[in-house]
This record gives sequence, structure tokens and C-alpha cells, in this order.
Amino acid sequence: MSGKKKLPPDEVDKLLKILKTRFEKNMNRHKAVEWHGVQRKLEANLDKLWSLNEMERTGGEPDVIVSEDKKTSGFIFYDCSTESPKGRRSLCYDREALNSRKEYKTVNSAIDMAAEMGIELLTEEQYRGLQQLGKFDLKTSSWVKTPPVIRKLGGALFCDRRYDTVFLYHNGAESYYAARGFRGLLHV
Repeated sequence: MSGKKKLPPDEVDKLLKILKTRFEKNMNRHKAVEWHGVQRKLEANLDKLWSLNEMERTGGEPDVIVSEDKKTSGFIFYDCSTESPKGRRSLCYDREALNSRKEYKTVNSAIDMAAEMGIELLTEEQYRGLQQLGKFDLKTSSWVKTPPVIRKLGGALFCDRRYDTVFLYHNGAESYYAARGFRGLLHV
């Protein structure tokens, strides 16, 4: 994320209330974590609130998934919307894919939008971990971080959940669909 972006104080309060309500409603996602510790960490990292607000604004419904990030003694938020976030769909995978399109270009790419928001795309492993906490992407799909060897050959990976099973698929990185977006995570 270029530069430190900050929310106005009234927006901070509004977002903290939304996050607290979601946190308390979904305790199965973060057993043994107390909200006051999360809020303290957020208030000490106000620039992260801007990114969380972007996740919320685009329909991601962010929530604490990993109780403590061992590297930073912080928390990790994932997009927990039931379907791929509405404000992040119809995107090709990355800038190279976007630039390769001759017509019908998308407005952005998943990788670029995530970077602009200050978040990361989920990996396949992280996506599968999220699916252990609920049923996500039953009608949509989400781009996931693609290994360089696959991307170099023009492909990109995405996941969804069908038939009570999480599937990993491939597509050309330049492809985009109204039902495919991306899920992100944020370390706080």
C-alpha cells in the first residue's frame, strides 16, 4: 500500500462496531480470542483499519480467523462473506493478464486491487482453511495466489465449493467472470 491511508475518527468508530459485532457473532472462527485484544491491536495500527474498511466496503465482511500471527503477535483477518466479495468480481488475475487483453478489458486485476487495498490474496491452503469454518463460494469462485511456474505459462488458479467439496481449478489469467472475485487477508 503506497503511503499511509487513514480513516476519519467517525469512520474508525463505525468500522470497529461492525467488526466487533461480526467477531462476537462468529466465535467459532477465533476461539479463545477476546475482542479487547483485537481492538487494542487495531487502535495501535490505524493504517490497517483503512485496509479493513476497504475489505468491508467491497463486500468482504472481514473477521479474525487466525487468533495470533506467530511472527508478529498480531491477528489475521480474512474475507468471510458467504460469496466472493461483490465489489471485487469480474477481474482478471494480474496486470500482465489485463494488459494482454485486446478488448473487453476489466477495470482492474485481482492482484492489483489487493495491493491497492493493502491486503493479500489467499493461497489455496488458506482458502481450504477458511472452508473449515463455514461454507463459502457455493455460487461464486475466488482467485487464489498462483505459483509462478503456472503463471509464467499463462494460467491462474481459483477455488470454489461445490458438492460439499473444495475444488481448485485453472483458467487463463486474462479470463474474468461476473461470479469470480478474490478473497483477501490482512495481518494486523
